[in-house]
Amino acid sequence: MGTLVGHVAPGTGFLLVGLWHLYNHIRLFLLRPTAYVAPVWFPVRRARYLELALVIAGAVASILMELVVGPARHQPFDADGTVPSDHLHNFEHASISLALLVYAAAAAALDVARVPHGRAVSQLVAAVAFAQQLMLFHLHSADHAGVEGQYHLLLQGVVAVTLAATVLGVAAPRSFAVSLVRSASLVLQGVWFLAMGVMLWTPALLPKGCFLSREDGHDVARCRADDGGDALARAKALVNLEFSWYLSGTVVLVVALYLRLCRLYPEEPRYMPLVRGDCRDDDDDGGGDGDDNDVEAGKGGAGHVLREPLEIARP
Repeated sequence: MGTLVGHVAPGTGFLLVGLWHLYNHIRLFLLRPTAYVAPVWFPVRRARYLELALVIAGAVASILMELVVGPARHQPFDADGTVPSDHLHNFEHASISLALLVYAAAAAALDVARVPHGRAVSQLVAAVAFAQQLMLFHLHSADHAGVEGQYHLLLQGVVAVTLAATVLGVAAPRSFAVSLVRSASLVLQGVWFLAMGVMLWTPALLPKGCFLSREDGHDVARCRADDGGDALARAKALVNLEFSWYLSGTVVLVVALYLRLCRLYPEEPRYMPLVRGDCRDDDDDGGGDGDDNDVEAGKGGAGHVLREPLEIARP
């Protein structure tokens, strides 16, 4: 982070994962509203762990960019082996990526092991990752007192919503509203990261009276200080308006997608199973993300089932 690419790359990742979850949560709820249980992640047939693998790959790439590729000497330490002050933010950003990597790896391991309540444990690990993200952004070592600080302040609000929805999802796994909020907040995180990268590191898009200043080897958005702070106040107000517009756009996107998917995925007929492949309770499965939550699930037949209700008239 700290550059255009450093914000656009993770922003794209958050946006894609958020849209993926948003689509699948809505689809799953519309198909089976009475049996809906929110999965933490969505497996794909013939590539079950694709989502988690992409999260791990993105996190590893981010860590390498922050600690190896980005630094001028291609290593983050000083000559005496200590962490230089101008590289502290690299370690903070890499730590956020590490938390997401730990979540994805833990979710995959829990699913493979098929331990009891694996879904809840995966959800808690995801909550820890978002808690770390919120903490590190709030206690960031970089100077975020200016217009960049306003972007990060609003970003913390979005991360807090994601964290709250993730924690609530542990206690209320059948709540579609909680899943919808969590997915939408991931989308907004991605959009806001993209906006930060483009608006803060494109000189032509900086607010009037603001400019890029080279500090400690990084370009930082600064505003004029000789006008009594008017340029900074104006820039912060514009950031607030921008966030408001993106929030409204996210709401419109969620509603439009929901209306569209309502037409594509009508509720499935209710069936009563005659034979079940296993006797485990749904809440005790390994990762909680069985084949019923595959993105292609629900398209095939239902197996040996009996349509409910069935009434037989007496002679």
